Amino acid sequence: MSASVESPAAARPEKARSQWRVIGRRFRRHRLAMAGAIVLLLLAICCFGANLIAPYAQNQQDLLLGPVGPGSDGHLLGTDALGRDFLSELLYAGRISLSIGLAVAVLSTIIGTLLGALAGYLGGWVDELIMRTVDLFLIVPAVAVLALALQGLGSSPFTIILVLSAIGWTSIARVARSQVMSLREKEFIEASKLLGASTTRIIVRHMLPNLAGVIAVNVSLAVAAAIIVESTLSFLGFGVQPPQSSWGQLLSDAAGLLGTDQTYLLIFPGVFILVTVLCVNFIGDGLRDAFDQRARRR
Repeated sequence: MSASVESPAAARPEKARSQWRVIGRRFRRHRLAMAGAIVLLLLAICCFGANLIAPYAQNQQDLLLGPVGPGSDGHLLGTDALGRDFLSELLYAGRISLSIGLAVAVLSTIIGTLLGALAGYLGGWVDELIMRTVDLFLIVPAVAVLALALQGLGSSPFTIILVLSAIGWTSIARVARSQVMSLREKEFIEASKLLGASTTRIIVRHMLPNLAGVIAVNVSLAVAAAIIVESTLSFLGFGVQPPQSSWGQLLSDAAGLLGTDQTYLLIFPGVFILVTVLCVNFIGDGLRDAFDQRARRR
């Protein structure tokens, strides 16, 4: 009578798939996270598909019409002072805001995770150099540095992404460092060293997969942070410049309209930003709970 024995190499991928299924199931059970993901997906589809969905072309003006309130003359969210359909402008502006938020989140997370992992694993002068750089970034007023950098380099979306990423990597770097410092004492890391694995292989193959939960949560929260910072910069006049626009730029354009019959031009961009940030935060909460080892054991 023969019995088949499953090899450890075949068992590891099956175990990994099982863990990811558990994570996916726990995330789907988080109602707010799922609602946030659905709303954010619909918003992204509308914004990035604005060429097909928006009722009017970007910056299409009707100076004779001027500003009219929501629902007037076939304009669902009204028009601005230049007679542009405000719903269309919000969707086109959303492409810039969402692109900046996602790009900054991904780029800053990659930089912060790699530098934090190096600092935590190597220690010594590498750790000191990276952590003192992090401390330097933390004590400098971020908005002031960003405003000065954008004033000198220009305010194109690409420049904004680079500058925000250069500032935003520090928080994930500190988290990644602390996680790696605890992981490097584990038995499987010691075993990898004894087997002759290189530092690069240990970090990429063993350290980073164990940081998946931290990385996923940070990406989601960094999207919200980047959108808020970009909106703040645009409101101060240092963000995206015409003819391009973002939600923050639309807020800035309507800054003096509070209390007038054109207050809707200030409210709608704020609502879009608020909904996006709430959805991203709900997704972050769901990812945090899904990757929580203690929660998975319950």
